[in-house]
Amino acid sequence: MTIKPPDAFSPGETPTFEASAKTSLADSQLRRNLGKATQTIRRKRAAVVEEMPDWEELREAGRALKERTLRHLDAYLLQLEESVTKAGGVVHWARDADEANRIISGIVREKGANEVVKVKSIATDETKLNEHLESEGIHAFETDLAELIIQLAGETSSHILVPAIHKNRAEIRELFLRELDVEELSDEPKDLANAARLYLRKKFLNAKVGISGANFAVAETGTVAVVESEGNGRMCTTLPPVLVTLMGVEKIVPAWRDFEVFMQLLPRSSTAERMNPYTSFWTGVSEGDGPEEFHLVLLDNGRTDVLADEIGRQTLNCIRCSACLNVCPVYERTGGHAYNSVYPGPIGAILTPQLVGIGKPGSDSLPYASSLCGACYQVCPVKINIPEVLIHLRGRVVRHKQDRGGLRERLDPENAAMRAMAKAFSDPELYENAQRLARVGQWPLVRGGKIGSLPGRLAGWTKVRDLKPVPKQSFREWWKEERG
Repeated sequence: MTIKPPDAFSPGETPTFEASAKTSLADSQLRRNLGKATQTIRRKRAAVVEEMPDWEELREAGRALKERTLRHLDAYLLQLEESVTKAGGVVHWARDADEANRIISGIVREKGANEVVKVKSIATDETKLNEHLESEGIHAFETDLAELIIQLAGETSSHILVPAIHKNRAEIRELFLRELDVEELSDEPKDLANAARLYLRKKFLNAKVGISGANFAVAETGTVAVVESEGNGRMCTTLPPVLVTLMGVEKIVPAWRDFEVFMQLLPRSSTAERMNPYTSFWTGVSEGDGPEEFHLVLLDNGRTDVLADEIGRQTLNCIRCSACLNVCPVYERTGGHAYNSVYPGPIGAILTPQLVGIGKPGSDSLPYASSLCGACYQVCPVKINIPEVLIHLRGRVVRHKQDRGGLRERLDPENAAMRAMAKAFSDPELYENAQRLARVGQWPLVRGGKIGSLPGRLAGWTKVRDLKPVPKQSFREWWKEERG
């Protein structure tokens, strides 16, 4: 079993993206698997989006709906609580991961269960619910096929929507033969799915408690929705007598009619399909139909801090479609594990540092895991300006080092260089002196009218770029010469 790497939401310090990416880039099989999968999804997504003449209007509607919801989030959450309670459900409020885990494990213990089935919940990965339940003697079985693969492999997800995207069919076959006690198995998708189905069916039928995530919850009706491709989510949310749903507070939509927009945006952006194979809605409990008890746990865990940031709050618009991952040149080459977070890729690079807080080396490195090409912004169905937030967070990281960093961070070459540049740019005389000094100092580095390589740690910057030398005459000098 592979040892799980540290995670931004786990205790302790995680490695930086730069350090983890080196390991991923050395894995040629990983790069082949990722390249093939992301290119296929990109091609299909482009085709189904092209079919929609009003796609840009839908994106704008999605953005406007999410932003209006966030502006009145407190009122909509109270409305949701009232609606769920009226429909026979129970609402719990969790300020952080520990509180959410305590609430859920308390419900499971109360039912006398030592096993639970789970589906479609990145939020439970964020709170480390499985580890918490295991510490209390309760085993959680993932039932989404890709999540099951990851759990059997003892790994973490590398993609928001396709957690096992880094594995090919041959690797999954070997895993199932080893972990599911199967004697013969081909690597055909239908055979692999059948082996998983036989294993999971017993779990569904025996479980007393099911745990799910939520794609959306409707404030006006208390309805919760999960969209998926396999039907396991429906089994998980209907067969066990008790259902617990953990949902981030930003997943709320005001009205049922809002699905008109999101049910068109989400499937095309995520799996490149015109509609989801399975979309499950439930509203409280109904006698003789589905679970007898329903609990909705509303999770904050840093989200209200994100809401308070005028530029960063657009991150909460995310509907977890993963379109930004599939077009990102950085993600395609490193995969999700290099991000050391349950939220990888461009959206993870802006969501993770905001949820865990600035000042941690691992998550602070994520806003730099981008070429700022803007492809993520172009495909985002709710128009999150990811490059803008990346630059905003880079500024917050640098400011944190300047204001609260130790001696090592204050002496960081990038930090020292930025401080020196800020001082030079604020003083005309100092700026002109710096230009003259740079003109003399660059002399041994200029070759053929360009600087091909800077010395020391700065060499990393010129390794993939040419740097133009300081010109022999500045504009100010030319102006004085020509105009006096």
